[in-house]
Amino acid sequence: MANNKSSKKRIEIAERNRLRNRTYKSALRTLMKRCFTACSAYNQEPAAEAKAAVETSLNAAFSKIDKAVKVGVLHRNTGANQKSRLSAAVRKVLEPVQA
Repeated sequence: MANNKSSKKRIEIAERNRLRNRTYKSALRTLMKRCFTACSAYNQEPAAEAKAAVETSLNAAFSKIDKAVKVGVLHRNTGANQKSRLSAAVRKVLEPVQA
């Protein structure tokens, strides 16, 4: 347990930041999973509305990743890696395979 005022304050700040980071990371995982499921749904049944769902989910995930990096929840290389994973999955689904 903290003994002085400054260490008590640091504990409170650390807890506040931990909760904020947890909400960002949770939302980020949800949006990434939503994008991957939209990709698989489009892969099974290509349609205009499925393609729109893939693009909107990708945009939402990119936005959340950028905000998490800006706030400091994620390292910028981690954010870039996750964006790369998402864009590779979307590219694989949307672009036709060339033989």
